[in-house]
Amino acid sequence: MRYIRYACIALFAIALVSVALANRNIVTLQVLPTEISGWFAVNPSVELPLFIVILGGIIVGLLVGFVWEWIREHGHRAELARQARERRRLEREVIRLKEEKHQGKDEVLALLDEAG
Repeated sequence: MRYIRYACIALFAIALVSVALANRNIVTLQVLPTEISGWFAVNPSVELPLFIVILGGIIVGLLVGFVWEWIREHGHRAELARQARERRRLEREVIRLKEEKHQGKDEVLALLDEAG
């Protein structure tokens, strides 16, 4: 499985390098469309190679997806944390009740009584 994973990583790396080499042309990215930029009298732009724009879009999309999924699963994580706290509380209560039940008894008899 390790070699298959390395082969997949190598294929992805080769694909990314080939996309980068094929898209080296400089493109201009503008924040606002030309029609709207006249209203604000400002139109910031930047010139970048096309492959950076493509890879940047992929990275931004992945980050948005990760954040969206993290927010969506917040309720599940909160419920699991609540259940873990409740389980720890109940475990402490069981230990306390066993100690109260066996208080004043011989340790061997308490162990035998607990096992049965």
